[in-house]
Order: sequence, then C-alpha cells, then structure tokens
Amino acid sequence: MGRVGAKEAFDEGRRDLKELAGIVVKTKAVERISEAIGQQAEGVSQAERHAALSGKLASVEAAPTLYIAIDGTGVPVVARESEGRKGKQTERAKTREAKLGCVFTQTLLDDQGRPRRNQYSTTYVGAIETAEQFGPRIYTEAVRRGLKRAGRVVVVGDGAPWIWNLADEHFHDAIQIIDLYHARQHLIELAKSVYGQAATKAADWAAGRSQQLDEGNIEAVLTALGRLRPRDEAAQKAVHSALHYFQSNANRMHYADFRSQSLFVGSGVVEAGCKTVIGHRLKQSGMQWTVRGANDIIALRCLQLSGRWEEFWETRAAG
Repeated sequence: MGRVGAKEAFDEGRRDLKELAGIVVKTKAVERISEAIGQQAEGVSQAERHAALSGKLASVEAAPTLYIAIDGTGVPVVARESEGRKGKQTERAKTREAKLGCVFTQTLLDDQGRPRRNQYSTTYVGAIETAEQFGPRIYTEAVRRGLKRAGRVVVVGDGAPWIWNLADEHFHDAIQIIDLYHARQHLIELAKSVYGQAATKAADWAAGRSQQLDEGNIEAVLTALGRLRPRDEAAQKAVHSALHYFQSNANRMHYADFRSQSLFVGSGVVEAGCKTVIGHRLKQSGMQWTVRGANDIIALRCLQLSGRWEEFWETRAAG
C-alpha cells in the first residue's frame, strides 16, 4: 500500500473510531438518563408502598379473580456486588437474584372451560432485594390492582419458601398454588436420582406419580415417596428432600380441585415476565450490573411493561 493509500486508510479508521466513540457516548448517556428515570419511578413506588401500608392507597379496579405470581431470576453483577456470596457451582456468585411479581386478573373462560387471563391486565414489580423488602412491594401492587375488592385471590409460584412466607404474611386469605410443572419436574429429577438418568423405570415411575399429582392425589404421591429405599447416599438425600418438598406444599397441590374452580395451576405468566422484563434487558451477553443500576432499569421496565408510562409522567409533572 502506498503512502496515499495508507493515509486514506488511516483517516477512514480515525473517522470510524470517532463515530464509534460517539455511539458509546450516546449509549452511556441513554443509560444514565434511563437509570435516573428509573430512580424517579422507584421514588413513586416507595410513596405508593407507604400509602398502601397506611391503608391510604386506592384500588383502581375490582375483579372476580386476582392472581399474584412471584418468581426470581439471576442478574449478572460486578464482582463487588457478590462479594461473600457463594455460587451454585462456583466459589463466588456471579449473579444476584431479582425478585419479580406480576398481578393479573381473570374474568372469562375459553371454549374448553379453562381460565383465560384478561388481556392487558398484567402489571409487574421487581427488584434485587430481600424477601422482606419485596413483600410490601408486591402487596402494594396487589392493593392498587384491587386486592381488597377481589372476589378471590390466588398466589402462584414455585417451591421457594420465601414466596410462601410472603403469601402467608401479606395474602393470608389467598388460595396458594404451587406451579404444577415445577412439581412434576421434582418427580422427574427424583426418579433419575433413584433409578438412573436413562432408566425406563425412572420414566415410568415419574409418569405414574405425575398422574397422581394431576389428579390432586397428593397422599398417593407421598406414599410412593415413602416406599423408595435407594442405597446410594445421594439418592437417599434426594428422596428426603422430595418428601419435605411435597409434605410442606401438600395443601398447594390439590390440582383437580383447583381446575374444578377454573383456576390457573401454572406460573407461566411470571416466568415469561422474568424473561421479558428482566432477561431481555439485563442479561445480554457481557453485561454486568451494580445492584443500584440494575434496580433502576428494572423499575423502568416494570413501569413501561405495566402500561403505566403516561401515568408516571403525569404524576411526575404534578409532583
């Protein structure tokens, strides 16, 4: 390459770098603005929580059935945010759990008599915080959505104890339902531990117990679990853990009864929310967050995907 060609290449590369730098600056600026708005949204949320706990937050609707679904998902964080926290498979955790709650209503059934979620009825709240902090957050959203005026209230979640501790504390009159598919997965994993990963007996045993579970015959499931006598120590621990899980959640697994009441028995709405609200924005390749930065963006995402964007700006303007 001659001198002229080299100079042109150099100038072109410099222009590209300048353009790229401009994009980075713009991206950082957008991120700072987004986090600032998220902080303001969280400020509004805190005021609502105070009003709800004081009995001064008005409900905006009343529905025959109000659902509260709760879940958690890991968010990648910078090293200092996970200091002292052990990971599942590593010495140091690389994520922090973001707790997400969604509230939606159900009025109608489909042509097969199954419950149908009311369109555009789902709203979200979430943050990386303790269960004790998250409790008032999801309670406030439920109050705002008509908790005290609902015909019936249903809490749906997986087997995480913190979810049901919150349900007992804040929604003590609610129907509690363990996600059916989560319970089935427990049976499948247990069968593999006892009979082997590829054993036909494992698949047959899990299928039989799942059928009993679908019928709401939790007593039969517990009896079958009690009959397992594996010799392997790891399998023994798995049986003990499963017995505890199903015994602790027995009252939340009467699936035939729940279906007869035309209730949802799965937590798919909040699981999808974990992907849409949090995963699509905070779990992209290479991302690492501070807890504060992540929470600012989560607040913003919840606001936007709950359809409260205009309401927020009106409140902000008035305040």
